[in-house]
Amino acid sequence: MIHSRPSIFHTIDWWIAGIFIAMLIFGWFSICGASYTYGETDIFSLSSRSGMQLLWIGTALLLGLIIMLLDNHLFDALGYILYGAMLVILFLTIFNPKQIHGSRSWLVLGPVQVQPAEFAKFTTALAIAKFMNSYDFNYNRLRHWAMAFAIVLTPMFLIICQKETGSALVYLAFFLMFYREGMSGAILFSSIAFILYFVIGLKYQDTLIWHSTTSAGTFFVLSLIIILSVIFDYVHSENLSESPLFRQPPLRMLAASLAITLLAILFSAFVIPFNVSIVMTILLILIIIYYCFRGLKEDNKKYLLIAAFALGSAGFFASVNYVMNDVMAPYQRARINVLLGVEEDINGIGYNVHQSEIAIGSGGVLGKGFLNGTQTKLKYVPEQDTDFIFCTIGEEEGFLGCIVVLGLFLALILRLIYVSEQQATRFGRVYGYCVVGIFTFHLLINVGMVLGLTPVIGIPLPFFSYGGSSLWGFTILLFIFLRLDAERKRAIQL
Repeated sequence: MIHSRPSIFHTIDWWIAGIFIAMLIFGWFSICGASYTYGETDIFSLSSRSGMQLLWIGTALLLGLIIMLLDNHLFDALGYILYGAMLVILFLTIFNPKQIHGSRSWLVLGPVQVQPAEFAKFTTALAIAKFMNSYDFNYNRLRHWAMAFAIVLTPMFLIICQKETGSALVYLAFFLMFYREGMSGAILFSSIAFILYFVIGLKYQDTLIWHSTTSAGTFFVLSLIIILSVIFDYVHSENLSESPLFRQPPLRMLAASLAITLLAILFSAFVIPFNVSIVMTILLILIIIYYCFRGLKEDNKKYLLIAAFALGSAGFFASVNYVMNDVMAPYQRARINVLLGVEEDINGIGYNVHQSEIAIGSGGVLGKGFLNGTQTKLKYVPEQDTDFIFCTIGEEEGFLGCIVVLGLFLALILRLIYVSEQQATRFGRVYGYCVVGIFTFHLLINVGMVLGLTPVIGIPLPFFSYGGSSLWGFTILLFIFLRLDAERKRAIQL
């Protein structure tokens, strides 16, 4: 008996599609509220941002429909081709003579401005899914992981060359997928540690310990490197439970390091003042030498990894000042300093965040009502309908409105994770987790910067921020996954 294939619209995940539609509706009302001017009579006119967003929404829905009607094998077959074509476009965009907000990431096509970086996300996701789905990909081969990282980091590098750091940092979201697919937890552990080094080192670099000449930032970071290295050793050591705590080598090393550091601090405070960081640097060098020697002697990769972690940590921390002073643009450096509390500049770099916090706070629990905001209507918040759209939600819809929006994103992300785990192929699962990572990164960073919790790096809130490029990019990214999942369900129902 021959069974007819079910319609693609019978197998689409309507939970995800429904959340997508709800976000488009709420997003349009938010843009309307953010861009509305007192006395404006036609919010549907294409001369207004709310009217233009309706056009982008209509074309986004059309794009989603077209993707659902395509053969799902096209995405696998064209993965490398689309990725290669996008790399060429990103490279050519670097030499774009027209700058917008100091960035060369926009291509001007007549009356339309297009940002290729928004579309590079889905092409990169397709390419990495195709590569990791290849028959010879081996999770245990370092060469294969290096090639996978290169696929992700190449567009990231090209976007940085366009002076669009915010969009480039989004590509770090792909590492969530790498972790799901078997990347060592040590890499994730190291990444978190490096963030701590960066924050602590910068925030306390000008603070001195106990009226000495020792920088608190340097002292705390070196202490953290030593402690984390020893913890790394302790967690991955065997047969330690049979020995008393004071006889376990990692803990004895940690105790000795802390004792020497304490003696150095006391000597500096009461005998001869000197920079205690010198002693800690020597201790760190000795620890690195110890783990290298033990790793080579016992042919144990664990000890070599600990040595590499400690050495890499020290090298990263040593490069922080160079990156801040010689690589980052002055406005980027100022934003980070304001965020960390090193500088206060509510009338300059910190103005956006300060006004955004006022707008959200003024909304209270229930908000001021649609089109009744004051901070946003009087245009106190720059970029309030793009990067800072969340403050409009907070002012007009209040705390409850913010909870609803965050709830929609949480439901979308959890559903994407669930559906990704149901995929029958590695291609579908890898692509699904790429989508999860990108949406999660955008949500956390965008909301975080509006609340003053993360640096202002200028990335949109998916389906809420104004703009055709971002809306189309997110729609294509999401609907390709919906098409892959729909085909999986059609195969099951045959």
